[in-house]
This record gives sequence, C-alpha cells and structure tokens, in this order.
Amino acid sequence: MSRRQRAVTAAAAGRGRDSFGFANMMHQVLTESAARPRALFSVASILLTCILVYGVADTLRFLPLSNSFSSFPSIFPSSALDNDSLQVSEENRLETVLNNAAMQDRTVILTTLNEAWAAPDSVIDLFLESFRIGDGTRKLLNHLVIIALDQKAFERCLTLHRHCFALITDGVDFHQEAYFMTPQYLKMMWKRIDFLRTVLEMGYNFIFTDADIMWFRDPFPRFYPDADFQVACDHFLGSPDDVQNRPNGGFNHVKSNNRSIEFYRFWYASRETYPGYHDQDVLNIIKFDPSIMDIGLKIKFLDTAYFGGLCEPSEDFNVVCTMHANCCYGLNSKLIDLRIMLQDWKYFLSLPLTLKKSAMFSWTVPENCR
Repeated sequence: MSRRQRAVTAAAAGRGRDSFGFANMMHQVLTESAARPRALFSVASILLTCILVYGVADTLRFLPLSNSFSSFPSIFPSSALDNDSLQVSEENRLETVLNNAAMQDRTVILTTLNEAWAAPDSVIDLFLESFRIGDGTRKLLNHLVIIALDQKAFERCLTLHRHCFALITDGVDFHQEAYFMTPQYLKMMWKRIDFLRTVLEMGYNFIFTDADIMWFRDPFPRFYPDADFQVACDHFLGSPDDVQNRPNGGFNHVKSNNRSIEFYRFWYASRETYPGYHDQDVLNIIKFDPSIMDIGLKIKFLDTAYFGGLCEPSEDFNVVCTMHANCCYGLNSKLIDLRIMLQDWKYFLSLPLTLKKSAMFSWTVPENCR
C-alpha cells in the first residue's frame, strides 16, 4: 500500500468505533483502485472530503444546544429563529442596547414606535422635544430606548436617537396608525406586554412610557420606593393604594423581581381569558384577582397631580412630571393637542418666578381632543 493509502486508512480508523466500518470500506476501495493510478488521486480526494464531513457531523452531535434564549420565541419572528445562533444574536443585540442605556441600578426608559408615529413632525419629535425642554429631563434621554415595531420606524429612530431596537414581527404589519380597539391595535398592545415581560426577565427595571406622553419634569422623586408596579391613572381617586383607581397602561414604573415577572406573565396570559379586550381593560379586571395577592405584587397608583393627562390634567405646573394625550382618538387630534401642550409648557417656563408660583396658569388643552 502506498503512503497516501495508509494515511487515508489511518485517518478513517481514527474516527473510532462508530466509523470503523466506514474505514474498512475506504480501504477496500483504495486497494481496488491501485491498478488505476490515474483515478487514484480523484478517489482519494473525494474520500478525504467524506471523512472531514463525517467527522464534523459526528462532532456536532455532541455540542450542547443553548437554552439561554428561552424567553424570546414569543416576541421575535419565527422565521428569524431558524437556529440557536440567530436566537442568541437577537438576545445579545437586545442585551447590548439595554445595557448601553441602563442607569447604575439597571433601570431603562422604554417607548414603542411605529411608522405612523415616527414620521417627521409627528409624535416622536414632540416626545423627544419634551425631554429636551423639561425640568431635569434632558439627561434622561441617555437612558431612553425606542422600540421600533417596523423597519421604517427603526430607520427613523436611528436618525434621531442613540438607543434603538427593532422588534419586527413577520406577518404582522404595525406601520400604519393602529386605530383604537381594532385587531391591529390589540396585537400591538399585547406584543408590548410580552416584550416588557422579557425585559424584566433579563433583570432590567423600566419605566414604560407611551410616546404621546410629554415629559416635563424628572419623575423619579415621585415614585414609591417600595412598589413593584406603579402605574399612571386616567382617573385618580385620592389614594395610591385604592384599587378602584382607573390605571392607564401607557405609563408605568416596574422593578424586575419574581413578583413583577409573574405578574406580567399572568397579565399576558389573561388576554385569552378576556378575548377582544386590550391590555388596559384587562389590567382593570385582574387588579381585583386573588392571583395578584398570591403573587404578592406591591401596586401603587400614581397621582394625576404629577402624572396627568387629557382625561384628568395636572393642575399645578410647578409639580407636573408628565402629561398624556389620553382620552383622545386619532393621530391628528393628538398631534394638535400635544403641540398646544408643549406651547403651554414653554410659556410657563418664560414666566417670572413670582407668576410661576402663583398657580394661576392652566392648560389650554384639551382642544381637538374634546
């Protein structure tokens, strides 16, 4: 046997017991091919390639499959999850964005955006402007992550802001204005809840804010330090512990712990118990559920004096933190009243200190959102 034949046979034998029959077969073929020297090189090359492929496949059988992405299949498109490397890539991408934006205590500020709200001179521009002109809010832009629900929104985000993440779902089109309570609107709202659950599972606290909320003052001093889940209200009845308050899911501060994670799982699962309801209506139902007591979740409802909206405006410009274009339907109506809201704030900032403290100034909204 030639030196080449011996090398090939030895390599095949080295694959161990599983490849022993394969090595014998190759040895026989090479022996029979000795009389045909012109074909020997081609045969040997093919068989060497087979050995390499066989070896790689044999090795891959014993590689462990990663399960670090177990929480993500429900929020990322299935077509993008064809193998574990892509799953891990998506997880790492989100982790990178959140880590870059996080405060020292792993808190991030999150908002969602689709193409309709991302258009120039639309909601996102007003939202970001409010941070820039608010009292102590500009620095908070460093911790804001914009979650784009479609490609156009993601592209616009990249031109406006540092921290952007694309959460795009195959077969679901979120780029147009989602009218209140339409199937598209419900899908968008429930996708948001599922995504926020994932953020909690990754160990990040968050403030979630709708983009039609204007940030006029740093809200952190107004949060309750012992609450797991604190939420703004359409109507506030006077006590942060009164479950009869009417919460609005468009603004909430949530700490990452076992209680909040379990609560978000329960909230998301409840969409099947109450089909056709959006997340806020379901929240208004499950806040009375004994399961919340079993989970041990500490809930606080935020006072509209600090976290107001068009449903119930904050009355004192000296303490207001946020104003929400709630109780308002239609993008055009929202845009008109949000612009008026910003103008009201700018006018307040221009007043002498004595007039600011007089508490005589009031909002001129709602206007189109009446």
